[in-house]
Order: sequence, then structure tokens, then C-alpha cells
Amino acid sequence: MEWAALLRRPTKDATELNDVVAGVLHEIRQRGDEAVREFELKFDKAQVSDLAVSEAEMQEAESLVSNELKEALQLAHHNIYTFHEAQRFEGEKCEVTNGVTCWQKAIPIERVGLYIPGGTAPLFSTVLMLATPAKIAGCRKIVLCTPPNRKGKVNPAILVAARIAGVDRIFKIGGVQAIGAMAYGTESVPKVYKIFGPGNQYVMCAKQQVALHDAAIDMPAGPSEVEVLADHSANPAFVAADLLSQAEHGVDSQVLLVTTSEELIPQVEQEVERQLALLPRKDIATQALENSKIILVSHRDEMMRLTNQYAPEHLIIETENYMELADKVVNAGSVFLGHLTPESAGDYASGTNHTLPTNGYAVAYNGVNLDSFQRKVTFQELSPQGLHTIGHAVELMAAGEQLDAHKNAMTIRLKTL
Repeated sequence: MEWAALLRRPTKDATELNDVVAGVLHEIRQRGDEAVREFELKFDKAQVSDLAVSEAEMQEAESLVSNELKEALQLAHHNIYTFHEAQRFEGEKCEVTNGVTCWQKAIPIERVGLYIPGGTAPLFSTVLMLATPAKIAGCRKIVLCTPPNRKGKVNPAILVAARIAGVDRIFKIGGVQAIGAMAYGTESVPKVYKIFGPGNQYVMCAKQQVALHDAAIDMPAGPSEVEVLADHSANPAFVAADLLSQAEHGVDSQVLLVTTSEELIPQVEQEVERQLALLPRKDIATQALENSKIILVSHRDEMMRLTNQYAPEHLIIETENYMELADKVVNAGSVFLGHLTPESAGDYASGTNHTLPTNGYAVAYNGVNLDSFQRKVTFQELSPQGLHTIGHAVELMAAGEQLDAHKNAMTIRLKTL
């Protein structure tokens, strides 16, 4: 079997999806808050009069979240902050030739929007992953949208995480309508310049549509996925737990086990069955496992060639020589090394970011980092010596491209020397 066929992700026809999303976005653009409230009632079954989360609701959330969970959020925030703070860019001035100086400066994106799913799994961890680097980067306005429950309330842990990480404004809006509100701006929701965050197929489709004209997005993305590399040294229970931790994300998630050990396969299958039976999200994980595969390869080089072709969102290397294999990773979103490093460590508290490219996009995209919330602006300065050094070359090249006004902008200065 060809590897391309073996590694194919589950796909859906997106034609109808695109039409539905485009219709919702059009209404949001035209009618603002009114349309947002209508779609909240239609899709989230929530009657929301005031779209913004109030200070009273923030205080209520503080009282509903246990001190133990708050401490866990603080620990995770500290690690995420530390890792992303270390990514600060300091541009150095470079004299590229006599009298010509160039440099770069990292400038924050002024307005960013964060989308946090709140459905079957309210991802308060994603609040920390997105708002923390946004705050470090210096974004002036950090807006967060998340769907309310049927009583119009937001998950309290999402609100507590938002306060810890420094979110400015929070809105009770879910799905496509949230993406539209942040991309276009409404009476309540400020327009942002870039939108971040995961979501279902409708949210992802909406992000891609608004990215054409109205707001940048973090990255294209699809369903979550993990690939586990394992050999004879792997613990079957660990491997099974890692596969199931990703499978429970959603019915369209995909998990892949690639191994050089034929003996490991039945042991992992047995562990998957045992652990699956105990999961509250068993039905979701079971459907995800239908999209999943165990692949037996003959040697480590084949294992790595296959991995780099698949370009997984999460890659866990559970082999005895994991650092050797890590050096051969070319395409992956985030890599988890050794038998004691589950993917869930990175999902919550190791400090790395869990907003990652899926669906093979890791061949060209990286996960969210500090740079995601900044732009690199270039500067250049020419002294009289610089004009003399490069001026004639600029004139010749501009003339060669038949752009005489370009040439003249240099010539008129050269005549003053």
C-alpha cells in the first residue's frame, strides 16, 4: 500500500459547510449584535441580552472554581509565561555595507481575538495558551469569545483563566457568529486584526473565510491528531493512554501508532480496550479509533520517513533511543520525548503551546508562539556614504525594470552629494 493512502486523514465534503458559514458571516456583517443574538439562540440555545461578560459574572466564577484548580491554572500559567517570555526577539542593527544600516523590530499586533470552545470540553487551558503570549507580546486589546450554556453562562474556569492570563474583554458568543463578530466588529465586539483558537469544522471554515479579506488567523487547522512512535521498550499501557487521550477529543480525531515491535501491537490493543471501557467519553473515542491505524515498520529509518510524510500535530516518541529519533524529526507540530512525557503535559502545563497545525499543515506551519502575536517591521537608513555605495546599483536596476520614477528617487538624491 502507498504511504499516501495509508496516512490519509478522514475528510468531509465541505461544499454545504462553506455555504452555511458564508450565510451566517454575511448576516453578522450586515446586522451586528442583532444577528449574533439570533444565532446564539439558534445554535447555542442561549438567550443572551448582554453579550459581554460582566464583572459580577467574573466574581461569581471566582467563587465557583476550587482553590486547587486555581493553583493548577497558576502553575500552568507560570510555565507557559516562562517559556514564551524566553522567545522575545531583540533585533540588532546591521551595517550591510558602508553607510547602509538595516534592522528589525518586533511590534505587537494591537488587537487580537481568541476563540475558546465551550461545548463537550470547555478548553480553559487554551485561554492560557493564547492570552499569555498575547500579553507578553504587548497586544493592546485582547478579546475573547466563548459560547455560553443554555442559561447564558460561561464556564467559570474559562473566566478565571482569562483573568489570570490578562484578557481585556470577554463575550458570550460561540461558533461562526463569534468569528464573524471579531472579524467585522459589532456594536458590542471590537474588530480585531488576527483571530486565534481551535473549534469545530464550522469555526475552522469561518476562520478561513474571514482570512481572505477581513482578519488574519493563526493557522489553518482540522481535527486533532497524535502519532506515537514505539519500540520493544515501550510500556503498552502508556502507549494506549496516549492514543486514547487524543481520541477523546472528537469523533473526527485521528490517532496513529507506528512501531517496529510486532509483539507490542496486541498488548497495546488489549490496553486500549481496557482503558476505553473506563472513559466517560468512550463513545467519542470509539468513533475516533475508527479513523485510526497501527502501522508496523521494519526499522527506525522507515519509521521516521513515514512520520515526516504524515507531519503529525503531536508526535510522541516512546523508544529507547528517542533523542536519536528526535534529531530526525522534520515535520511535526510538537514533539514529546521519552516514556514519561505524555502529550497531555504539553496540553496543560509543561509550558509549550498546544495550539498547533493539524491535517498535515506542520510541513509549512508552526504552532502558536510569541511571534504569532507580533509583526517584524524592517527599518533602513542611508547616510551620504550609503547613497554613494548603493546609489548607482539602484539606478541601474530600476532602469532595467523600466521603473523610471524609482530611478529618479535615487538620482535626485545622488545629485546633492
